[in-house]
Amino acid sequence: MLGLTFVVVLSACQGTNKDGKEKADSVNNKYDSLNNKNAGTGDRAISGPDAKFAVEAANGGLTEVELGQLAQEKASSTEVKNFGAMMVKDHSMANMEMKALAKSKSITLPDSISSEEQELKKQLSAKSGAEFDKAYVAAMVEDHKKDIAAFEEARKKVKYPEMTALIDKSLPMLKKHLQVIEGISQHMNKQ
Repeated sequence: MLGLTFVVVLSACQGTNKDGKEKADSVNNKYDSLNNKNAGTGDRAISGPDAKFAVEAANGGLTEVELGQLAQEKASSTEVKNFGAMMVKDHSMANMEMKALAKSKSITLPDSISSEEQELKKQLSAKSGAEFDKAYVAAMVEDHKKDIAAFEEARKKVKYPEMTALIDKSLPMLKKHLQVIEGISQHMNKQ
């Protein structure tokens, strides 16, 4: 079903320059039963706040995995490489949970990272060694602060109890990641 949804998304958006996140948002908006009077009904009517959060979280999760893989390849610091490995492991698991929940609620998720995150990846890819480490760590500190705030805000808006449970499960992980990456940042700044 989810694969079919992606095919529908891709065929509906041919000829446009939308990235994966924009495509998913576009499909979900059609079925938002809270904000769209012409939305689908039955098993295809979805909660807009849940869909919006799911797309944002999935985009962020995909980005964390791709950037974590990049860190494992390009970082000079063992700490940064290990953090990248943690991002790949933890966010791959979280991504699978989000995919399962989205499938059960007929929410379309992005199949690739947004153009904004692609640009960050491109910028980081151009760096190496200590320059990469510094840029990646700074990006991860900023990103995790934003993610925590977004998850806490979404917790107040989502309608599905399963989405609330997923947020509650994810927040401690995100806070742990922030604590670890801030520690790495402080250690790097002392050197």
